[in-house]
Amino acid sequence: MTDFSRRRAALADVVAIPVTPFDERGRLDADAYRALLRRLLDAGIRTVTPNGNTSEFYSLTPQERRLEVELTAAEVADAGGEAEIVVGVGHDPAGAADAARQARDAGAGMVMVHQPVNPYVSQAGWIDYHRAVAEAVPDLGVVPYLRNPLIDGEALARLGEECPNVIGVKYAVPDAARFAAVARDAGADRFVWVAGLAELYAPAYFACGATGFTSGLVNVAPQVSLEMLRALRAGDYAAAMGVWERIRVFEDLRAERQSANNVSVVKEALAHLGLCRRDVRPPSRELPGELREKVAAIVKEWGQS
Repeated sequence: MTDFSRRRAALADVVAIPVTPFDERGRLDADAYRALLRRLLDAGIRTVTPNGNTSEFYSLTPQERRLEVELTAAEVADAGGEAEIVVGVGHDPAGAADAARQARDAGAGMVMVHQPVNPYVSQAGWIDYHRAVAEAVPDLGVVPYLRNPLIDGEALARLGEECPNVIGVKYAVPDAARFAAVARDAGADRFVWVAGLAELYAPAYFACGATGFTSGLVNVAPQVSLEMLRALRAGDYAAAMGVWERIRVFEDLRAERQSANNVSVVKEALAHLGLCRRDVRPPSRELPGELREKVAAIVKEWGQS
């Protein structure tokens, strides 16, 4: 049986979701992507998720998603191979399973399974969907990305019983009380619980049992994300909330109107720093001028420029 202890530890950390930079012709910019990834690794980030939502997963072609995994594996190897790679997979069950196999072949140790976007999702069908991925790669750690509040702890417990390689849950329902109940019903120690709504929700979710959190903000200011992690690990919630106050406006901009500008805000900040272009793909859109100025002011306040 595969020992998943290292991978479980990697989830109990800042789980970075890199952006996907595009060049002037709208293509994936491989050089810019690797430079952004190296910046994260050099800052001390040890868990990265190519093809996450902040990577614009649903706007990438299958070829681009595969290239992003390959670029990530190459950069991690060049940086010493210490970081763990959690590849985002999704869409139809067969395609998700195939993408998981590709991730394994590229050298990834885990896959994160995006919430199924099908309008008809039953709890039993949700389990079947994730089982199809988990059984395709029994040697990889599998992490469901749970955004549906109707999926309960009992469903997760059953999935964990049937698939021992399902080792963590990225929980992204904005309800701390619901998270606490689901985690306890599923098995608080059976899974690594990752706060999937990033830094703003991390303090509340850590208080309820999470030990890691995902981050898109980390692309811009990795030391800020790591500062929050250190505070939460130490149980210093006053310090964690100090970081929370510092990033609140930035993260609120990302969350407005059902996260319409989630990626656009991050890319605008990176463009301000000269690290990549601000281009995003539909249905996202670049920020208007007044919001660009607001993002630039925040980045300057953080001492990133």
